[in-house]
Amino acid sequence: MHPTFDGASLMRRGVVRPPGTMKTKFKYAGIRVKDLDASVAFYTKVLGMKDLGRSTIDATKGVAANLASEDDGFVLELNYYEKGTRFATDYVVGEGLDHLAFQVENLDKALAEAKKAGHPVVLDVKTATSRWAYIEDPNGIWIELFT
Repeated sequence: MHPTFDGASLMRRGVVRPPGTMKTKFKYAGIRVKDLDASVAFYTKVLGMKDLGRSTIDATKGVAANLASEDDGFVLELNYYEKGTRFATDYVVGEGLDHLAFQVENLDKALAEAKKAGHPVVLDVKTATSRWAYIEDPNGIWIELFT
């Protein structure tokens, strides 16, 4: 983090959103990995992160492992996709970022706002218990929105 923007100075200043922007809370980052077990081992054994568990995502034919460095802290999601799916592309150094996730109060309203701003939904995922959707940032990075 740039020294000018350390957490304490941001708290003293009070971060203000520009008018008309959606309210979000940055929750976790997801990165694509080639080998889920080796990646979990690295982050837990080398960096000391806690393994919060895995979940299978049938809609993307993927498995996500969630890790955290502290209780109730920022989560790193490691995403592995089955070979042959559109998400299991060749890994290129510097291209391994899968997506960034932001929690919103109302998903449909946020998606409408994003579309109006020129960022339509690229994937809308619905399961029996949840729903989330992706838009793209100007660089092509997928941004997940969820409630």
